[in-house]
Amino acid sequence: MADNHQLSSAYMRWFKPLVQALRELGGSATRPEATQRVVENEGITEEELNEVRGKNRQGRVQNEIDFARNTLVSGGILDNSIRGVWALTDYGKTVELTDELIVEIIRSERETNSKSREKEKAVQDNALGDADVEIVHYWLYTPGDNASMWDEFYECGVMCLGWDKLGDLNSYATKKDIRSKLQEIHGSSSSFVNSVLAVWQFTHSLKPGDVVFAKQGFTEILGRGVVEGGYVYDEANGQYPHIRSVTWDYKGSWHNDKMFAGKALTDVTDYPELVAKIEAFFEGGEEADEAEERTVEYPEYSKEQFLSEVYIDEASYDTLIGVLRSKKNIILQGAPGVGKTFVAKRLAYSMMGMRDASRVMMVQFHQSYSYEDFIEGYRPSADGFELARGAFYTFCKRAAEDEDNDYVFVIDEINRGNLSKIFGELFMLIENDKRGAKNKLQLLYSRELFYVPSNVYLIGMMNTADRSLAMLDYALRRRFAFFDLKPAFTSDGFREYRIGLYNSKLDALVQVVERLNEDIAGDESLGEGFCIGHSYFCNMDAAECDDAKLSSIVDYELVPMLKEYWFDEPIKVREWSDRLRGVLR
Repeated sequence: MADNHQLSSAYMRWFKPLVQALRELGGSATRPEATQRVVENEGITEEELNEVRGKNRQGRVQNEIDFARNTLVSGGILDNSIRGVWALTDYGKTVELTDELIVEIIRSERETNSKSREKEKAVQDNALGDADVEIVHYWLYTPGDNASMWDEFYECGVMCLGWDKLGDLNSYATKKDIRSKLQEIHGSSSSFVNSVLAVWQFTHSLKPGDVVFAKQGFTEILGRGVVEGGYVYDEANGQYPHIRSVTWDYKGSWHNDKMFAGKALTDVTDYPELVAKIEAFFEGGEEADEAEERTVEYPEYSKEQFLSEVYIDEASYDTLIGVLRSKKNIILQGAPGVGKTFVAKRLAYSMMGMRDASRVMMVQFHQSYSYEDFIEGYRPSADGFELARGAFYTFCKRAAEDEDNDYVFVIDEINRGNLSKIFGELFMLIENDKRGAKNKLQLLYSRELFYVPSNVYLIGMMNTADRSLAMLDYALRRRFAFFDLKPAFTSDGFREYRIGLYNSKLDALVQVVERLNEDIAGDESLGEGFCIGHSYFCNMDAAECDDAKLSSIVDYELVPMLKEYWFDEPIKVREWSDRLRGVLR
């Protein structure tokens, strides 16, 4: 946790003057009125008022007063219920605002914000079922200024960062704390974006098992290693006190034909072509064999875990798995909010028995997605055009080298693409009885004889309520099985989740949505494929499930969808909108 000094005395300066100004103004004032009184009371000079900071050139004094106001609101001292008015609460009118109380308010707000961000990140990480999936990340790293420390770091089996004046990086709770300290050290209002990101990732993102490519300049690779240990701060290490242990597998000089980022540390995991090109430098030799012996332990993922997260019954799960294993290609179809995307990767992991993200790949089809993106095609390069492999091609090649394990390719919004154009000659090869090396076809551009391995499974997802899309053609339908996902309001899992929120208004709202779904299902122009799914009400805890949250779901998600469904029946839309909103009043 950052110390009091890192809480920034500059920002703390305005808390007491702002409260005093509002007391003098009768307990409330507009922003300009409150600011003007603070300026008068504090004797702020014209020079200070004209001082600006940041890319947006905001006034420093006003920015710091605004920060104080927002923090005092979170501390219950100011009220923000009336737009444009800064008002003291009953507590704020009498409280003695000590330095200790100000520090406590700031820390409390930071902890609240941090917990909120952690929850948001947890929901985002788990949206596809990857919350505890650890994948190997690949990093470009410069060992010292212009790689001046490479030989020493290689011999010692470490990677180190500078920024020694920051001290122990574990003492900073947020990136904002690091930025504030760098601004203080350098006497600058610069954002220090690259420096902040580098030291934060070195401390929090790098993990044992990650691969590091040491580099010099913009094109030269000096070596490759695997991170072995966590972050260590050693003040005795002088200019480079931030340390991680690394097993360096290679040392040499290899040149890339394209420029790298100039930063000290860069995560390049999301650039598989670049990673593959660099890894190719180290192919062959005893060192490569030794590096390949490292194994990764993946977390288990069982049928029971799937059923605890996904609101379908065991019989439906067994049917789903059985159909996918026999047909090898399946499309999960259903209305908005039934959890198609939520189910897809979890289904893949449950087949594997573990959360191995390296054996699952997801793409999303759209109107511009093509054969060249999916299989192969020519792309512009520095020398003209070069043949580039597509997502499904590279995935199948990887699966073919590991035929003892299942691989799952997930296609979101499968009906949004021109499927004949995307699949090309693979329409035949994806059939369950056309798999394997004995069933090869020549690809369009490379003329390579290609096949789809028998251990590759395809899971597509399709929104049945999207009327802007044409139905899938029969050629594709014959090659895929179709599984309907329906709203799970009555499932044991959702009922248990809902009871755990202890919210009577949520219970009443769900009952109205169930009746609404009956109306939708009975409408000849709509039907079951347009019913409202349960996921609109998922991922909430008891504290978060309040009137404001439920009203937001109704007003900004459900009602707009009803307007689309019944665009020619405004009376019906108004009727159901009133019934949905009525339970929250």
